[in-house]
Amino acid sequence: MPGAPNPEFLRRAIALATENVLAGKGGPFGAVVVREGAIVGEGANAVTATNDPTAHGEVVAMRAAAQALGTFTLAGCALYSSCEPCPMCLAAAYWARLDAVYYGASATDAARAGFDDAFLYAELRKDPGLRKMRSAQLLGDEAWASFAAWLASPDKIEY
Repeated sequence: MPGAPNPEFLRRAIALATENVLAGKGGPFGAVVVREGAIVGEGANAVTATNDPTAHGEVVAMRAAAQALGTFTLAGCALYSSCEPCPMCLAAAYWARLDAVYYGASATDAARAGFDDAFLYAELRKDPGLRKMRSAQLLGDEAWASFAAWLASPDKIEY
């Protein structure tokens, strides 16, 4: 479990966000992943630089940390983000099994700068059939075959 929050790690995340903007590389979001008092991954928003809509600073940092540590789980690590994570990044933090998330700017601050996640949070609360983006299940029985193969596999690595 990570120790008490360290403002210096958050300052590094904020510096990454500011440097990213000043260098014209992308949005004002930076993040670092910390384990046992050391940064093991860092990243800045690279959505427009890489044409990857998932390349948020937090996701870039988690990918770097997982690569550096040689594992898909970041249990025992903390994420420091220049801004409160969006729904995608927060979900990724949970999937990565991070122990803690610390952030600087709030979601309200991000909205003031044009990065408003309120729509996403509202959509996620709706029944899939009522969301703005069409969503429907198809071939459910056929798709179950993948899960059946997973359940039967003696070589699976659970996560």
